[in-house]
Amino acid sequence: MTNMREDAEMIDIVVIGLGTMGSMALWQAAEADGQSVLGIEQFGPVHANGAYAGESRLFRVAAKEGQLYTPALLEARRMWKALGQASGRELLLETGALSVGPDDHPDLAATLTAMQDFDLPHDRLDAEELRSRFPQFAVEDNDIGVLDQLGGALRPEAAVLAATERAVKLGAQVSYNTEVTGIDVVDGGVRIHTSRGEVHAKRVIITAGPWTTRVLPELRDLVTVSTYALTWLMPRHIEMFTPDKLPGFMRDLGDLHAFGVPTLDGYSIKICPHLVFDEVADYAQRASTLSREQLRWVGAQAARLMPDLVPEPVRWSLHADSQTASKMPIIDTVADGLITVATGMSGNGFKFAPVYGRAVAELAMHGASEWRHPLFTVAAHRERLGAASATSTPTG
Repeated sequence: MTNMREDAEMIDIVVIGLGTMGSMALWQAAEADGQSVLGIEQFGPVHANGAYAGESRLFRVAAKEGQLYTPALLEARRMWKALGQASGRELLLETGALSVGPDDHPDLAATLTAMQDFDLPHDRLDAEELRSRFPQFAVEDNDIGVLDQLGGALRPEAAVLAATERAVKLGAQVSYNTEVTGIDVVDGGVRIHTSRGEVHAKRVIITAGPWTTRVLPELRDLVTVSTYALTWLMPRHIEMFTPDKLPGFMRDLGDLHAFGVPTLDGYSIKICPHLVFDEVADYAQRASTLSREQLRWVGAQAARLMPDLVPEPVRWSLHADSQTASKMPIIDTVADGLITVATGMSGNGFKFAPVYGRAVAELAMHGASEWRHPLFTVAAHRERLGAASATSTPTG
C-alpha cells in the first residue's frame, strides 16, 4: 500500500458511473450535509450506451422474484414520485402493471402471494374479465390476469438526468466524458486514475454496470455481461394502446415470456418477447445487433400475444447489463469499506434504483444500510456459487 500525496485534494465520495445506480447514489450522497461528492462518467449526461436506455421500464411493486424485494419496491415508488416532483418531470406513469398467464403459472402465484402478504391493492381477473377489460391481448381459456394497481412505467433517461441534476443542485460535481482506467487503495483512501488525471477520494462507489469488472477485476468470478433486446411494434389501432387503456404488462405462455409498456411515442408500443443471448466476460464481447431471423421471430411472437400488432419491429435496441448467477444484485463494500459496489442487476434493477442508490450511499458513508439485504453481499454470492459448484461436480 502506498501513501496518498499530502497536497492532493481529497474528495469525500466519488461515484464511478452515473447511469441507473450511479445517478441515484450521487443524488443520495449529495443529500448528506458536509460531504464533498464527485461523479465520474465515461459518456455524456444521458446516453444510449447504458443498461437504462430505451425510453421506458416496467415498474411493479408485487415482485414475482421474491417477497424480499417488495418492501424495497414500495419505498422505491415513494422515492420515484418524490424525485419526479422535485424535478418537474413525470418519471413514474401510474398505469398499473398487469401480469397475464396460465392460472397455474408459478410467476403469477408468486405475484399473488406478495400482494396478499403485503396487502397490496390489486385485481384478479379471469379469462372473460381479461377479454372484456383488456381486449388487446389474445387470451386463452385458462389464463388469468393480476393487476398491480401500484405499478406502471418509468422513464429511465429522464430519471437518470433528474437524479444527476438534483445532486448537482445539492452541491455535487460531475466529470463527463472521463474514463476511469484504474483504482488503487492507498493509505488514507483511494486513488482513481482517469483520462483527465488522478482523483483522490476517502470513499469510492462503483456503479459501472457492464463495465464493473474492468474497474473491479476481483469480481470476475461473480459477474458476467448479458445483453437484453428492446423492441417496438406498431398497432393497427393505436387508440387501444394508450396509457389510459393499457397498463404496463408481462405476458407468459408455456413457451414464451414478454413484457411491455403502452405507447409513449404515439405510434408504437414496446413489447419485448424474451430473446436469449450468450453471457460474456466483457462489454466489448456483447451482442451488438439483431439478425433478420431474430426480428422476424420477435414480430411473430408479439403478434401472437397481441393480434392487433403489425408483426414487424419498427425499432429496436440492444442493452448490456451486469449479471450474477442467481440474478440477485451485489450491493456491498470491499477493500475494508473504502469501496462500495452495486452491480449484477441482471436486467432487473431499474425499478429499484432510488433505494439501491440510497443503500450504496449509506454503505459508503456509514458502513450499513437497512436496504442492503444480507443475500446481496459478495460473501453470500460466493457461498451460493461454491454450493452450486459442489452440487454439479461429480464425486466419482
